[in-house]
Amino acid sequence: MKVDLIITHGSTLYYPIVEEDISVEWDRKGVPGKLKFKVVKDDVLSFQEGDAVKLSVDGIDLFYGFVFTKSKSGKSPYLIEVTAYDQLRYFKNKDTYHYTNKKASEVVQMIAEDFRLSVGELDDTGYVIPFRSEPDKTLFDVVGNALDETVQATTKLYVLYDDVGKLTLKNIENMKLNLILDADTIGNYSYASTIDSMTYNQIKITFENQDTGAHEIFIAKDSSNINRWGLLQYTDNVKNAVNGATKAEALLKLYNTKTRTLSISDALGDKRVRAGSSVIVKLDLGDINIQSYLLVEKVTHKFKQEQHLMDLRLRGGTFVS
Repeated sequence: MKVDLIITHGSTLYYPIVEEDISVEWDRKGVPGKLKFKVVKDDVLSFQEGDAVKLSVDGIDLFYGFVFTKSKSGKSPYLIEVTAYDQLRYFKNKDTYHYTNKKASEVVQMIAEDFRLSVGELDDTGYVIPFRSEPDKTLFDVVGNALDETVQATTKLYVLYDDVGKLTLKNIENMKLNLILDADTIGNYSYASTIDSMTYNQIKITFENQDTGAHEIFIAKDSSNINRWGLLQYTDNVKNAVNGATKAEALLKLYNTKTRTLSISDALGDKRVRAGSSVIVKLDLGDINIQSYLLVEKVTHKFKQEQHLMDLRLRGGTFVS
């Protein structure tokens, strides 16, 4: 495995001596991509915050971003620890947006133009949002709200990420990988099942008609699970009484189950895996035997001593992050 790290300072390219671990971390939403590494400070190396950094592995570009933090300690004064972020770091900026008749993909394009960010491939999200007002919101929130409206209208989930210096928006259906994670390809896993979070066996929906004063209650419940777990109730309200019963049944179907969490550590690395990818997981967890695609909610690629491993947090079905 050949790992190349280049720092660009003005017109000067540095190929520093990198010590210890290199890690690349990607989350599915609301967090910029992060690269962490340590370099040896010699008489030649000179770089500053804001300088560009590119990481390549076996000739394939994996990460492009900018230095945000440099640090060192008195015990190792010639060793500089560096944290770099990709373009999504600038989505932590706040601004105010009011827009009409725009798709989520067009919202991303609009923000990129306003903040002079480089854009790559943006999948057409299709659904036109009639109007949104986003006062003093982070750019992550502005895009996240547009994508939330899109998934509610179309059931299609999209992921925004930086693909080596280019903002990219993809439908997760186009990010499935023919990669299998099983007992032979991972180091360890952490699994938990619970009814303590996001599990409800009775749904109570209320409707209050402000004009007539009418008050209606719609309840959907699973008596067998109430006997098994005790009463776990979720409450909400609706503006239209016609939707009350339908919403109660839909929420019961969604929440009337155990929730599970699954994290995998030290899996054999694959450069294609990023947050938003789907991978095939085949694991016997005792009370459940998984043999299906799960969505990568977060991944950390770790490069050390000619070895590439990765840690993943997964979701899908009853698995939540």
